Amino acid sequence: MICLAGYSLHKTYQDKGQDIRVLINANLEVQRGEMVCITGKSGCGKSTLLHILGLLDDPDSGRVIINSAELSSRHVNAHKIRNRDIGFVFQFHYLLEDLCARENVALPMLIAGENKAKAFKEADSLLELLNLQERGNHYPNQLSGGEQQRVALARALINRPSIVLADEPTGNLDPHHSAEVWELMFRLNRDLEQTFVIVTHDRELARQSPKTYELKDGMLY
Repeated sequence: MICLAGYSLHKTYQDKGQDIRVLINANLEVQRGEMVCITGKSGCGKSTLLHILGLLDDPDSGRVIINSAELSSRHVNAHKIRNRDIGFVFQFHYLLEDLCARENVALPMLIAGENKAKAFKEADSLLELLNLQERGNHYPNQLSGGEQQRVALARALINRPSIVLADEPTGNLDPHHSAEVWELMFRLNRDLEQTFVIVTHDRELARQSPKTYELKDGMLY
């Protein structure tokens, strides 16, 4: 079953009076439970594509389908859909420094209106799943880079989203912690059938994914 798709996506930016075409008839389909990696040169439009798929931006033309519904960032419920159905992991963890790890993880569920007891119970379960059960009450500045990114991954999973979109999720990590985060994502995909779409410049790691695209000249190959 297709849970995420982009059809005939076009996107052009203007820079110093020139049109920069970053997406030209890009097409993508992601089945539920798949792990899909998207590679490409720096500046080719990978992040733009992910932002469009995650309803953070809109294409100039084309369609985005999430769980059988055609959607855009202007949809009246776009903010609710992003919080409920889409988990985001970025290159920088974007954890709130004034909140401990378990509070950061629980936050999207609390925003969705869930009660504190259930949100923190789910947060604790996810921290244990990601081997962070001893770090729940630590603040971001007390965590290593790899731990911070694992907390960000737990936060992306807290509402059990249909899709997790990851934009260079290990770009700021050293090779050891990078491999650690990648292994966690592979395990979550394998054991929980969590759907992932991952943008990365690391072609070697991307090749481990069952399905890989390259974004080149505005199109996916």
